[in-house]
Parts: sequence; structure tokens; C-alpha cells
Amino acid sequence: MNVRLKIIGFALLIFIANNIFAEQKFTKIENLKGLWRFNLGDNKKWANPNYDDSDWDAIKVPSPWEDEGYNGYDGYAWYRKEFNIDSKYLKKKLYLSLGTIDDAAEVYLNGKLIASSGSFPPNFNTAYNSKIWLPLQNNFLNQKGINSIAIRVYDDRLEGGIYSGDIGIFTSDSPLNFIINLEGTWKFQTGDNSKWMKNNFDDKSWKKLIVPSNWDWQGYNNYDGFAWYRISFDVNLEKEIYKNDLILIIGKIDDIDETYLNEKMIGSTGDLLAMPLTRNFSEGINSEYSQLRGYKINKEDLRNGRNVIAIRVYDGFQYGGIYEGPIGITTLKDYLRYITRNLDSKKKNFIEMLFDE
Repeated sequence: MNVRLKIIGFALLIFIANNIFAEQKFTKIENLKGLWRFNLGDNKKWANPNYDDSDWDAIKVPSPWEDEGYNGYDGYAWYRKEFNIDSKYLKKKLYLSLGTIDDAAEVYLNGKLIASSGSFPPNFNTAYNSKIWLPLQNNFLNQKGINSIAIRVYDDRLEGGIYSGDIGIFTSDSPLNFIINLEGTWKFQTGDNSKWMKNNFDDKSWKKLIVPSNWDWQGYNNYDGFAWYRISFDVNLEKEIYKNDLILIIGKIDDIDETYLNEKMIGSTGDLLAMPLTRNFSEGINSEYSQLRGYKINKEDLRNGRNVIAIRVYDGFQYGGIYEGPIGITTLKDYLRYITRNLDSKKKNFIEMLFDE
């Protein structure tokens, strides 16, 4: 490809991704609306999938518990629900929607804590208007048999509980094909240190966060400032697929990012240099949070064996972090097909021509 044409092409690609990218579409495969088991009080044993909750009350979800016979109750309570997943969906990317929960919540899947929203006393912080939407890791699901969700809730005042939303399990209808799917568990640390981009940095003490999902839902409610994400993955450069032009898609980030692959910055959105240590939240941040990040990977950027992605993020207001997918590595050809699928044929053919070798 002509070098100048290639530069124009990638500039156009960025424009397309940031301006006419179509949102992911999802299909509900398991409806979790309806009756859940419910009990007042607080006991961490209630997260155990084998716990016998047969003597618990039945309560409708979604609905404030005040409307279900618990008028005026403020404090701790637990919800429990069992479900099955059809085996045909187990190799797909699944998402759990729990709507909005008043005020703070912890979510357990088969006994494992997978997310939190707000914070519990003594450092109480409400997240009553935060929509809980989580990618489900397949290794947390029972491949055969029953799965269990347990939700610990604390309500400070007024209405409480799982009170609104489309509750269920969804799968993405996205036609995007990933060589490497990077949705799932990443390492996470608040603060800012340039050493955190290094491949040999020891991040064993960092917290594990689900990506994509706001960090506010996972124990960092109302945190504004710098933070870093890290993930490692293996590559076999002998495979034919790695001879293609590749794109790293890291979804949408609230607000600004610098993204490093094997210690090299391969892309950024927004201007982190413009962010002072103390600043007015409304200054310097525009629409970066709504932009899809798609960064080109050069062939020399990848290493045979272990590779590391490190993402430096600055959040200036409200929710923060890598909050929406898709996230992974794909070919340039598949990326172009994905982001231009809603264009008319003339525009689509022109853009594909720019990248046709």
C-alpha cells in the first residue's frame, strides 16, 4: 500500500470509529425477572451456592422491597436465584444485567465475589442509580447443572433492593471476530507510576477487576484520578493470523487513556499531559469517554510468548475506567468490516479500498 494513502486510511479509520460506530447489540438468553429468594439480615454464608434457602421469603425482582411487604425497612438483606445456561451459549461471551440496586451491593456467582456497587458501612456510599452490567467469565459458570447468584444489599434510607432494570443474562450479537478476546479479569491499581507499564513489573498485589465494567461498581465508588490496568497474554508468532495487520480494541474508557503494548505506547485518546494534579472536573475533558478505542498493532510490537498490555487512565468526573466493550485483538480487515457495517456500499467500498493491498 502507498505509505501516504495508508496514513490517510488510518486517520479516516479513527474518524469512523469515533463518529459512526454502532453500539453493540445484545440478546437476552435467560430471564431473571420474577421471584427471587429473600432474607433480612447479613451472613456471608448466604453466598454459598449450596446454602439451603428454602425457608426464605419469595420477592419480586425488580421491585423496591418496600413494595413487597418490607415497608420502612433499612439495613442489610440478601437475594438468591438459581439458573441454568443452555450449553450452546457456554462458548459465547455472556453478560449479567442486575439493573439498579439501592444503595450498596455485592454480587456473588457460585460463591465467588464478582462485583460490588457502592460501599457498605462504616464507609457507606450509595450507588442507587448505577446500572450493574457485568461480563461473565466462563470459568466461573458451571458447565453442567445449576448456577447460583447471591446478592448482598445494604439500604440506608427510603426505597431499597433491586428496584429497576432488565434483569437477566445476555449474549452479544456483535459480528466482530477476535484473535484474542481480552474481556474478563485484569489487574488494577489506583495512582500513577511510569514503572507500571513495564513487562517485568510485579503486579501480583494489585486488585483484580472485571473488564469492561466501571471501577466504581467494583470497590472504587466515586474515585476520580489516575489508575492503571494490566493484562498479559500469549502469542505464537508462527501462526498465519499474526501476519495480518492487527487492531487492539479496548472499547470505551471514562475518560482519557494512554495504551501500552510491551512498553510501547500504541495509542491514546485525550490529552493526559493537560491534566493537572488538582483541576476543575469540567475542564479539559470533552467527549473522550464516548469514543471507541481502536489502536493499530505493528508486527514488531508483538513478542513470541508473553505480551503485556498496560493502560493508564485518568477519570475526571463520575464513573471511571474501561466501562464498555468490545475488547480484544482482531485483524484490520475484521475491524473495518465491523465499524463500517452500517455504511452504504459506496462509503464502505471506498474505505476498504484504502486498506486493500
